Amino acid sequence: MQFQQLQYFVAVAETRHFTRAADLVHVAQPSLSQQIKALERELGADLFLRARGNITLTDAGEALLPLARRILADADTARYEVQELVQLRSGRVRLGATPSLCTGLLPDVLRAFHDRYPGIRLLIEEGGSHDLVRELARGALDLALVVLPLPTPSPALTTVEVLREDLVVVSSPEAPAPGRGRRTVDIPDLEGERLVMFRHGYDLRELTVAACRSAGFEPDFAVEGGEMDAVLGFVRAGLGVAVVPRMVATRSGRGLRVTPLARPGLARTIALAHRSDVAPPRAARELQRMLLER
Repeated sequence: MQFQQLQYFVAVAETRHFTRAADLVHVAQPSLSQQIKALERELGADLFLRARGNITLTDAGEALLPLARRILADADTARYEVQELVQLRSGRVRLGATPSLCTGLLPDVLRAFHDRYPGIRLLIEEGGSHDLVRELARGALDLALVVLPLPTPSPALTTVEVLREDLVVVSSPEAPAPGRGRRTVDIPDLEGERLVMFRHGYDLRELTVAACRSAGFEPDFAVEGGEMDAVLGFVRAGLGVAVVPRMVATRSGRGLRVTPLARPGLARTIALAHRSDVAPPRAARELQRMLLER
């Protein structure tokens, strides 16, 4: 009994027509008929009652049909499971993240993922949430870490909250402390401070500017347009202060004074996003699991 013969048998049983069954399994009708006859000889029983325009199952055919379907389903499951395992030994994961998350959250998780799955290439794209959402939508990324709420709500994306992160004020230890040296800084204390500001499109820029305006003043920029590493470098050089995620300040705190914001402070919600209409590859799902369980 051959696996292919069972495929042909199930196709005829479901279509009740040899020609349509042959089309379904992409084989010539005479070849299909020969394989069915060979299967019947192997089993020692007719599987179909053949009458012009009317194909029905015999008792033997009725008995074989659920078993054949189960065998074919088990073969599909086996193929799927093996492919899943192969995907964890080789392949790639395309992950998008904001630069601050590449500095703060990702290094430890990516190291653990690489140690566990060394054959999988990790392709990281840095960008603001606007850009990452666009790249996800066009299929250029498997997953993206974005800041909620999304810049443009999209029903085509599924998001799962990963963490809620406090923001802090960083400054140079050589410069006067913001907030007149108090242990915490209020947003109004930033009025009159020179701010080192991220480039346009950065979620942190929009959040900081909105908080200053809500407090009744326009922020004063000492320098603007930088990425995360540049902003931290400018702050260390004493050009001004910056509002950054606590995780980034903790990791990159050498040469920086870190001052928490007074309650209620500022925070941002980080979520992992993927397309709703396409399941991420197995390797991407495994990275997703590690990010959510970190």
